[in-house]
Amino acid sequence: MPEGDSVYRLRQRLDAATTGERVRDGELRSGPAAGTSLAGRRIRGYDTHGKHLLTRFDDGTTLHTHLRMQGSWTLTRAGRALPTTVREKARVRLRLDDGRELWGLDLPVVELLPTAREVDAVGYFGPDPLREDWDAVEAVRRLSLSPARPFVAALLDQTRIAGLGNLWVNELAFLRGIHPFAPIGATDLDALVALAARCLRISATIPGMYQVTTGDRGKGRSHWVVGRAGRPCLRCGTRVRVREEVAGDPEQRRTWWCPRCQPMPPGADVGPPE
Repeated sequence: MPEGDSVYRLRQRLDAATTGERVRDGELRSGPAAGTSLAGRRIRGYDTHGKHLLTRFDDGTTLHTHLRMQGSWTLTRAGRALPTTVREKARVRLRLDDGRELWGLDLPVVELLPTAREVDAVGYFGPDPLREDWDAVEAVRRLSLSPARPFVAALLDQTRIAGLGNLWVNELAFLRGIHPFAPIGATDLDALVALAARCLRISATIPGMYQVTTGDRGKGRSHWVVGRAGRPCLRCGTRVRVREEVAGDPEQRRTWWCPRCQPMPPGADVGPPE
């Protein structure tokens, strides 16, 4: 699933390529406003909140989309057609005045709303480290509301802190040296939030560092635990473990950890069996 840094980078690419362009013709093909024409609108810019993309038009409307697991955006050159099998997945189409076409493919969330009402779509999310209104104190406060909640579940909850997906949650658990199913209150929340913000910003803005958590971009060495089930921990050599799903997570995401580098804190509930 794309994470906050993924969507932020997408926003930067779309912004550089299409902001200021007028839509010659195009439409929404899914969502509550399916069939709505977007012709005549000019793209004023883009914004993100967590994993959500906001495309703003000059008529005071915003297109709110979410990629989830399968969605993507692609921009084709003038005169170039998408393959039929790909076009069938189009949920948004924007043909620009210069002939290029912007396609939102297989998007599970497509919503058109007044720009002044964007809060209806993303206002309930927690602070986002990649936004100018980032509020670390508020993120810490929200995470501290349920100190007994498992680390992974707390950080995956976008109402606590926005933009962290499964990769970053697992890697942050390793970097903080805490078992992923330990209570979130067992770690220093101020230090955790500061680390999460720093990691996301580096990943989103520094060339060559996209989702590299070890500092090593070599094949198979860019992550401490994610994707390394059964392989030696890059720090201590202990076999990395994995659970097939996070308890209570509808996406049933995997969780990886090193049992030596990430011991369960003394006195804490052991959580799911290992």
